Amino acid sequence: MAHIIVVGNEKGGAGKSTVSMHIATALARMGFKVGVLDLDLRQKTFGRYVENRKNFSAKSGLDLPSPDYHELPPADPAQLQPGENPYDQRLSAAIAALEPDHDFIMIDCPGSHTRLSQVAHSLADTLVTPLNDSFVDFDLLAKIDEDGKKILGPSVYSEMVWNARQLRAQAGLKPIDWIVLRNRLGAQHMVNKEKMGKALDNLAKRIGFRVAPGFNERVIFRELFPRGLTLLDLKDIGVTSLNISNVAARQELRDLIKALNLPGVEPNF
Repeated sequence: MAHIIVVGNEKGGAGKSTVSMHIATALARMGFKVGVLDLDLRQKTFGRYVENRKNFSAKSGLDLPSPDYHELPPADPAQLQPGENPYDQRLSAAIAALEPDHDFIMIDCPGSHTRLSQVAHSLADTLVTPLNDSFVDFDLLAKIDEDGKKILGPSVYSEMVWNARQLRAQAGLKPIDWIVLRNRLGAQHMVNKEKMGKALDNLAKRIGFRVAPGFNERVIFRELFPRGLTLLDLKDIGVTSLNISNVAARQELRDLIKALNLPGVEPNF
């Protein structure tokens, strides 16, 4: 069966689509077949990213390794069971269509709580939660005291992941491997940054996730999106000499793929 990777949280602006595209493309470059779904049915940032890549490849005559993007199929009222949610049927049908021919299925969730996102989390073998390095985003995971030191209790997103874990346990499925990415990090060392690190390490032990490094804040990510490109495509488009920032960003991606510890995957780029 395909290994399902879900990228999600319930807050926008954390870089979910950028993370999703880089993981999916890295896996495709390593020879894996990757199917991808975008559950943000209104914005579709991840879907547009893949479409931009397809259009750029066609225009430039390049054959860039790419994930296989699928739209959710429409619900079939005739196939709905009594009380079944149409969104559940749509997601199940999409997964069933992708599983036979793909090694990995990447699901990018919207930055809000939806039925689709809730169900997708319960399907995750690996859950990746990008988090901006601030206590504003930390509040997504847990409530803390005014000093940022004492954890007062889980927040709504953590409770949703807990419920997803319970559903998987009841179904006899293996536990979710939950990774929280410290994403869009600033280069400077700040007291707040150190507090965030300690708070995340403390919370990780309590609610069961692993902390991994994400991407630093870099202009190049915004420049790559319109062409559907990733850090791994720069040499393909004629960038033969990478600057220090680009080299560092590629290392961040390599470290991220390694930290995910996906089955059969060893970064070779």
